[in-house]
Amino acid sequence: MTLFDPPAPLAERLRPRTLAEVVGQRHLLGPGKPLTRTLASKRLGSFILWGPPGVGKTTLARLMAAEVDAHFIALSAVSAGVKDVREATVEAERLRGRGQKTILFLDEIHRFNKAQQDALLPHVESGLLTLIGATTENPSFEVNPALRSRARTLVLEALTPEDVRGLLERALSDARGLPNVTAEPEALDLLARLADGDARRALSTLEVASTLAEPITPEAVTEAFGRHLPQMDKGGEDFYNLISALHKSVRASHVDASLYWLARMIEGGADSLYVARRIVRMAAEDIGLADPQALRLAVAARDTAEFLGSPEGDLALAQAVVYLALAPKSNSVYTAWKAALSAVREGESLAVPLHLRNAPTALMRSQGYGQSYAYYFDDPSGSFAQNYLPHGVELNLYSPNGEGWENRMAERWRKLREAHGEALDRT
Repeated sequence: MTLFDPPAPLAERLRPRTLAEVVGQRHLLGPGKPLTRTLASKRLGSFILWGPPGVGKTTLARLMAAEVDAHFIALSAVSAGVKDVREATVEAERLRGRGQKTILFLDEIHRFNKAQQDALLPHVESGLLTLIGATTENPSFEVNPALRSRARTLVLEALTPEDVRGLLERALSDARGLPNVTAEPEALDLLARLADGDARRALSTLEVASTLAEPITPEAVTEAFGRHLPQMDKGGEDFYNLISALHKSVRASHVDASLYWLARMIEGGADSLYVARRIVRMAAEDIGLADPQALRLAVAARDTAEFLGSPEGDLALAQAVVYLALAPKSNSVYTAWKAALSAVREGESLAVPLHLRNAPTALMRSQGYGQSYAYYFDDPSGSFAQNYLPHGVELNLYSPNGEGWENRMAERWRKLREAHGEALDRT
């Protein structure tokens, strides 16, 4: 570095130099913890480090390599490819001849496709490379099973606000950080909350805030931080966890939780129309015939969201979510439909009874199509007495057991079944 080189970012300057300096991850580090025991043995296998941004995955990988005296090669799957892996294996072969192990750290490993991940397999299998992959995505979905079976997965957790605040205090006292800067306690408390467990984000914001005010104030933190966007990966597990939480909160009739998860999704940048489609699904699946108006309102909310766009249309989604959460619940149609599909998929394709078949031509009528069909409005009793399923098939798919309007339907269904049974008994 020369006098003309800019200083490294605060987060880089404060990167832990030893395991003792690592903040958080107490479930992995510390006396008797799994990773501590593994490192003490000096026999380090391959790992997948899975956790949210800014929790120290890269730092931990570097420290693990240092603990076992291994050569460290860092690649990012965003820009690296099979060619870079080959170059790493050549270097590892050269160093193995000197008795030194090589750790290949692959950041964002989920961005490697199947073929690229497969290229790692023989070198991990032979022990030439010890792989440490880092990912923010669930390895169950994003890492090939063959590679996953050869690497132990460690789950890293987001830092707590207390962890982040301690890190900020260290930044203001450490000679590598901002030793000549002070901050109001309220400013540190605010930043510790806003950071969402992301140490890199917290330190970057602190560095910017230090240029705006001395001492750093809550107002300076707010300005440096910008708009607070809740953590959410639009295509990742967090996204689906949030939509799952929204759906389950509506199903459980918890209005406040429903609104909270909806707000998390919208503020996190979710597509309003995707959310609207899921709300329509909730109305059909969980409210159903307990309140037929729910589906109409959900569809109207979807149309409003499309017509107005965000943020104006988001209010219609909130209205629909509140209505669905408060509505009586029934999944009887949902259950009956699944049972109907199962009956069709697992059974034979039986013929439609002749009396139910359409008979537009003389030939079809001569074959018995439509013969003896009892038209309900001409002969209700005869209509009830007819068989409406293929010969020999008996089904009991729909069982109204919900709330609200479906209670009335349950009584109607009971009377219809009795009427059908009585009519059949008379035939």
